[in-house]
Amino acid sequence: MSDPLRVPEGGPDVVPGIGPGGWLYIGQLGEKHCFAAEMPASFRPAAGFEIRPLREIYGLLDEGTFHAAGCAAQIIDWDRDHRFCGHCGRATTCRSNERARECPACGRLFFPRLAPAVIVLVRRDDEILLARAHRLPPGVFSLVAGFVEPGESLEQAAMREVREEVGVAIRNLSYFASQPWPFPHSLMAGFTADYAGGEIRIDPAEIAEAGWFRWDRMPRIPGPLSLSHRLIAAYLAEHGVSP
Repeated sequence: MSDPLRVPEGGPDVVPGIGPGGWLYIGQLGEKHCFAAEMPASFRPAAGFEIRPLREIYGLLDEGTFHAAGCAAQIIDWDRDHRFCGHCGRATTCRSNERARECPACGRLFFPRLAPAVIVLVRRDDEILLARAHRLPPGVFSLVAGFVEPGESLEQAAMREVREEVGVAIRNLSYFASQPWPFPHSLMAGFTADYAGGEIRIDPAEIAEAGWFRWDRMPRIPGPLSLSHRLIAAYLAEHGVSP
C-alpha cells in the first residue's frame, strides 16, 4: 500500500524563492495555520514531494485537507486575477483587516468570488433521478446540478436546472446541506425534492444519459467527498444499504 498523500509543513522558507510576503493565509486545519502561494516557474518540489493538479488529488486526501487545498487554489486565483483594478487599471493592494484587494485610486474593493450552485436529489416513489454529465466516465451517474443565475433564489435555480437538464418538474424542495467546491469556485447547496410530472428529456449539450434508479439497482456514483455522494448515501441509508 502506498503512503497517504500529505502536504508540506514548515515556516515561510519551506518553498525556496517565496518570501514571507508571498504567502496567503487561508485559515486553519485542525490546530495548524495554513498558507498558500503561487509557485514560481523555476520551482521544483523537495525530495519526496510532487506537484499534483487539484482534480487529481480528489479522493486521495481526507476531506479537511482536500477542502483546504481547494480553498488555497481559489484564493491564489483570486489574488492573481485582481492584481489590477478592473475599473481604472491601477495596481491593487491587500487590505490588512479583511480578505480583499483594494484600488488606491478609485477605492473599489475586490473580494474572492463565489459562484453559488445547486444540486438536487429527485424522488419518485422508491426511485431517484440520476444523470450522467458528459464529463463523467461511462457508467458513473450523479445528480442534476447547475449554477444559480442572477436574480434567482436557490429554490428557483433548483427547479429550473432539473427542468432544463432532464425535462421533469419537481415540488416539495427541502434543503439538505451545503459544500464548498473548488471547480472552479462554487458553493454547492444540496436539496431533495419530489417528482411532480413530465418525462425525461435530456439536454444533450449537458447530459449524456439519465434515468430513474431504485436503491437495489444503483449505478456507480461520485466519490464520498462530494455532496452528490452524501445525498445519494442518505437515500440509500433509508433502505438499509450503503453506497
